[in-house]
Amino acid sequence: QVQLVESGGGLVQAGGSLRLSCAASGVTFVTYAMGWFRQAPGKEREFVAAIRAWSGGRTNYADSVKGRFTISRDNGKNTVYLQMNSLRPEDTAVYYCAAQSTVGLPSRTYEYDYWGQGTQVTVSS
Repeated sequence: QVQLVESGGGLVQAGGSLRLSCAASGVTFVTYAMGWFRQAPGKEREFVAAIRAWSGGRTNYADSVKGRFTISRDNGKNTVYLQMNSLRPEDTAVYYCAAQSTVGLPSRTYEYDYWGQGTQVTVSS
């Protein structure tokens, strides 16, 4: 049974930082591409970042977070991280991690088979 469990969300002031974690179980983690998505109230779920399987040597980011967010993975801990710096009120959303067994770098929701339950990030102005 595949499980993805996010943690690290919370309330932070604009300009602050948070690090999200997503712990995976029930999968051969190293062979899965991992992604982060977010969904604000009344909006569709949108892509944030993705990291390739294996060494994670390739990453992809949404333009809105480039230079502020960093995705990384620790295959020994079956965990993917999202370091979020210089947070803005418009980053407020529920953040979801997702997993897909692929050598690619998917950025669309339908390309992922497994999802976590989400963690709330709120950035105050």
